[in-house]
Amino acid sequence: MGSGGCAMNVLGSRSSMTGWLLGGLLLALSLLSVRLGRLPPPFSWIRRRRKKPVRVYMDGCFDMMHYGHCNALRQARALGDQLVVGVVSDDEITANKGPPVTPLHERMIMVGAVKWVDEVIPNAPYAITEEFMNKLFTEYNIDFIIHGDDPCLLPDGTDAYALAKKAGRYKQIKRTEGVSSTDIVGRMLLCVRERSLGGSHNHSSLQRQFSHGHNQKVDDVGSGSGTRVSHFLPTSRRIVQFSNGKGPGPDAHIVYIDGAFDLFHAGHVEILRLARELGDFLLVGIHTDQTISATRGAHRPIMNLHERSLSVLACRYVDEVIIGAPWEVSKDMITTFNISLVVHGTIAENMDFLKKESNPYAVPMAMGIYKKLESPLDITTSTIIKRIVSNHEAYQKRNEKKEASERRYYENKSFVSGD
Repeated sequence: MGSGGCAMNVLGSRSSMTGWLLGGLLLALSLLSVRLGRLPPPFSWIRRRRKKPVRVYMDGCFDMMHYGHCNALRQARALGDQLVVGVVSDDEITANKGPPVTPLHERMIMVGAVKWVDEVIPNAPYAITEEFMNKLFTEYNIDFIIHGDDPCLLPDGTDAYALAKKAGRYKQIKRTEGVSSTDIVGRMLLCVRERSLGGSHNHSSLQRQFSHGHNQKVDDVGSGSGTRVSHFLPTSRRIVQFSNGKGPGPDAHIVYIDGAFDLFHAGHVEILRLARELGDFLLVGIHTDQTISATRGAHRPIMNLHERSLSVLACRYVDEVIIGAPWEVSKDMITTFNISLVVHGTIAENMDFLKKESNPYAVPMAMGIYKKLESPLDITTSTIIKRIVSNHEAYQKRNEKKEASERRYYENKSFVSGD
């Protein structure tokens, strides 16, 4: 009995010691998991606290939205986990820069469709006031305010982001070279002036500058405004940055839509949204500059093929693009890309193709895989151009004012690292 009691005590001591050893081992493993970042459930509260998303804010007019705007938003998003974008009101743009070409509701559609944007704030002020900055920090939980390396000055000459810089909550990104809203408006104003000259040589010369990205001033083609035309230099890296990098799944329902997508606008965005809803993967064909010139006139396109491709790639509804798509949708093309459905909107620049013998959609129609979509917005590239033409004097004044700051930027330009 005594010896049995001793044995029990020994066993109890061993069990107790084993328990302590196991407990110590579990604690050591838990601490090691914390260090390695692999946290077991009891420590999940640490993970939640550590993973508070970094929210960044970027604002802008986003008038005549282009791939330069999109690249700025991409860079801004890379500085945080969530990107909140403020879209400046029509009144604020008019007061600080002149009348906008696209109204607020269209600019909201455009910004909201960029795949790097998480939230959009309408009617943002042109200048970051102390009141609005505090609202960003408290109500929107913004950690940093972002802007490009090009100066943004108010009419009185002061820095629009001075308060954010003073608060230590400002971060800078690299400006995207080769395009600006001022530049695009200048291209359209050139079209108006060149038409008045009536020379076919000037027409074709102007179109070639737009299409091939020549860094040529307007003075070279007979105008004295000094407006720059496209000097966009496309790189494979930029295309990769804008691409999704994912192909369709083996059983994906692939929808195809094609067009010029010149001066990418809210009408384009909305028809792409509808097209994407019809399948699992949206493939967009972008016609060549030569095709557009042949079907829509020597002054088109305003934006060259690579510029148009980047604008479309930045849209959240687009999965892949064909850069330089053929005018006609052939059986071979449908097979190659495994296209399930070909769609076209009811609002477009050229709707006469159905009346012609060379209907570009004859093959998908014959196969029973063609569908006409009711376009949500009655906007085309010509709509945008007409807005400029109808109020060209006001836009000419706006451009002349902006060109001075653009000229200073290029004269004082130095290398800035970034993407």
